[in-house]
Amino acid sequence: MNNYIVATIKDWNIAQYKKRTPAYNGNWHLITDKKELTYNHLKHLNPKYIFFPHWSWIVPEEIINNFNCVCFHMTDLPYGRGGSPMQNLISLGHTTTKLSALKMEESIDTGPIYLKRALSLEGTAQQIFLRCSALTFDMIEFIVNDNPEVTPQEGPVTAFSRRNPSQSVIDTNLELDDIFDHIRMLDADSYPKAYIKHGKYKLEFTNAKKSNDALTANIKLTLLE
Repeated sequence: MNNYIVATIKDWNIAQYKKRTPAYNGNWHLITDKKELTYNHLKHLNPKYIFFPHWSWIVPEEIINNFNCVCFHMTDLPYGRGGSPMQNLISLGHTTTKLSALKMEESIDTGPIYLKRALSLEGTAQQIFLRCSALTFDMIEFIVNDNPEVTPQEGPVTAFSRRNPSQSVIDTNLELDDIFDHIRMLDADSYPKAYIKHGKYKLEFTNAKKSNDALTANIKLTLLE
């Protein structure tokens, strides 16, 4: 029976792993700490695939070159290579995207594609991540069962830059719809929330809702550091 590994750090992916993999074919192993992701440990398990739904560290070259490593990117690759794909997509006005499952290479987001699936960008960032996580494990199950061949990425390359916390500031000159999108695309656990500075205070916005020509949201007020 084949061994399979899921390496992830996000709670929503860990929850999906525990919920879904007991029904999958093979023996499944979860890695949530980069100290566990060593060549010797993986060589002992000899996995058929290592899936990386969300991993915050560079995977060593020795691992990429010796195992079938599969990562997931929230764009229709090669469009949108790079960081912060969801926020960049929403900022550009996209309402849907593709989740791409690709074979990892040493360069970022350049590997050949196993499959792509449509993904809605409606709702808060948290809701999108939860939706993406469920879809990711659908795709993992498909790869395990069907062993699809990879195909090279095709089309013009568009690169995204990773966002930094300073970009979470709300531009009050934006239209209401754009402010709504700015708030919701940052509204997820462990992400820097959309905010404005007012005097000595920082006002963070979450749970935004639109109604006619008005926008309502929850506000957290803290002293600026």
